[in-house]
Amino acid sequence: MNVPAWILIPDEPVPYDAANHWMHDLAERRLCGEIPDTLLLVEHPPVFTAGRRAKPEHLVWTPAEAETRGAGIRYIDRGGSFTFHGPGQLVGYPIVDLGPKPDAGSHLRRMEEVVIRAAGDIGVPLERRPDVQTGVFAGGDKVCAIGVRLMRARVSLHGFALNCETDLAWFDGIVACGLPDHGVTSLTRLAGRPVSVAEMRPLIERHAAEVFGWTFSHAPAQWWAGAAEAAGALSI
Repeated sequence: MNVPAWILIPDEPVPYDAANHWMHDLAERRLCGEIPDTLLLVEHPPVFTAGRRAKPEHLVWTPAEAETRGAGIRYIDRGGSFTFHGPGQLVGYPIVDLGPKPDAGSHLRRMEEVVIRAAGDIGVPLERRPDVQTGVFAGGDKVCAIGVRLMRARVSLHGFALNCETDLAWFDGIVACGLPDHGVTSLTRLAGRPVSVAEMRPLIERHAAEVFGWTFSHAPAQWWAGAAEAAGALSI
């Protein structure tokens, strides 16, 4: 039997700092039992984020060069190394109570499965790679980066970033995910046609419900508006 969950989909791109603040607030509320499991689906303006395993040599452009090109750099509390977020990329933040004995590996596999199924719906076969801890690939090229943190060893935050019609030139600025032997690609490139965030969002929503065992409802509008404004995000 599916369990109730919330889904939050802002109408406009959300600046990364605002989304990061919002995500952490949601995780704290989930930890306290104030809200159910929640999936936040967003796009971001251009930004590079660096996880706890990021190394200086994984940043190819200088911070000043990245800023000049229009992307800030944020050092954050997820696992993994550098990745890029920006227009044309669907970012999902599942805020999930994994219980008193969390299985983070299974949580990563569930996110991968959601993306693999959604891409299959548009005729793009994707896969996991046994030589890489997490992520979704087409051959040696990563299509979806994944990185998480567990708050108080229980509630997950951060999530996945699926390249739909992302400008892949942004990835020239980093060694994506700290994997110099792997490239990056997008659903648009693989499908041979434009594949938008708007096209993929309902597919991701449907398969997330299937894989995680959720029945989605939208968060109460008044709570959502208040939380978004508190985080500095766009109001609804």
